[in-house]
Amino acid sequence: MASARPIRLCSLVAVALFVTTPLGGCAEGLFHPAGPVASAELSILYDSLGIMLAIIVPTIAATLAFAWWYRATHKSAKYLPDFQYSGRIEMVVWSIPAMTILLLGGIGWIGSHDLDPYKPIGGAAKPLRIQVVSLDWKWLFILPDLGIAGVNRVVVPVGTPLSLQLTASGVMNAFLVAQLGSQIAVMPHMETRLHLEADRPGIYTGYSTNFSGDGFAAMAFTIEALAPDKFAQAVAAIRGRGPTLDAASYAELAKPSQAVAPYTYGAVSPGLFDAILRPQTPPAGPTHAERTGAPKEE
Repeated sequence: MASARPIRLCSLVAVALFVTTPLGGCAEGLFHPAGPVASAELSILYDSLGIMLAIIVPTIAATLAFAWWYRATHKSAKYLPDFQYSGRIEMVVWSIPAMTILLLGGIGWIGSHDLDPYKPIGGAAKPLRIQVVSLDWKWLFILPDLGIAGVNRVVVPVGTPLSLQLTASGVMNAFLVAQLGSQIAVMPHMETRLHLEADRPGIYTGYSTNFSGDGFAAMAFTIEALAPDKFAQAVAAIRGRGPTLDAASYAELAKPSQAVAPYTYGAVSPGLFDAILRPQTPPAGPTHAERTGAPKEE
């Protein structure tokens, strides 16, 4: 019997490690929200978990209670081999799951409308526009109202709504900053909208969550949320210094590269994002009739 205690202790330690180890990666993820969108998403997760546990826990408890009550050695349990139907039992086994589905569906319905990525976040502060371009294999952030840009890094003010316009230069990708909330797809020649906000200072890591080739694993970026005065200082330190992001430098940037260290552009050519989003179609060449001199068909 003395040797059984160490075995039980080791088993408990193993179970604890098995349960807690997967949560080690959640230190800076969904369970530590830093904005209203992520906080609302976490609330939906907890509400859904509570509703599901409200039916799962009693079901498990009832299963164990039935197994104990109707054990072979329990003489008080009635044996009813001819039992066929009970209206009360039918009402319970159908009404509780139906109520659970209605509650979960209601949470999903309300949450999907309240957290619509295209829905602006209310507030007194004017939203900061950020234009995001997914490249191979890096992220370009353009702040058109401030005339600066950055690769794999962008600074934003705390407490200011962020209005993101997103597109891709090549293959389809996906944009996610777990602590700020919402994952959204980005596609070439299509504009996707997303509204976020950081409610406390910090550096929040974002990821590409759609496989896009060789450099996908290192396709990460950071959003640095600063107090308004520090944000103004950071913008002043970037603006007018370093290279200019224009059509030529963008063409060079768009070439595939991996594990790119963050850097900034001190100026941005106006209308660059629109040119990326809607590239001009080259002029059409001569028709077959014009090349051959054949008469045009009426």
